[in-house]
Amino acid sequence: MSYYIHDVPGRLRIKSPAIKKNKNVADELKKILSTMHGIATVDINLTTGSLLVNYNPRMASKKDIISILQRKGYFDTTKAANNDQYIQRTAKKAGHIVGNAVLGAFVQQALEGSALSFLAILL
Repeated sequence: MSYYIHDVPGRLRIKSPAIKKNKNVADELKKILSTMHGIATVDINLTTGSLLVNYNPRMASKKDIISILQRKGYFDTTKAANNDQYIQRTAKKAGHIVGNAVLGAFVQQALEGSALSFLAILL
């Protein structure tokens, strides 16, 4: 799993391998961020390692929130993909999986017949 960040003013979502399946980290982050001025809600999904922060952009900033996460070692902006990069990477993985499945089915079908059938399919 890699780092991911998506934000619109007032809403910040990050994914981090440090949060995934780590209740202690999740509890610590929820406690720290919930006490920060301007933070409305903090939701954490341990299964995905996702942190969703809703905040008042006039009272808190994305930069401040990320700074806390970085200082604690729970997020690395140098390794973070934005929404477009994340979608592109996920689509590429899905394309490889589908391509391999189609190729596997094609080869299996070809091998079920004779060698002559296999050659006919290739041609």
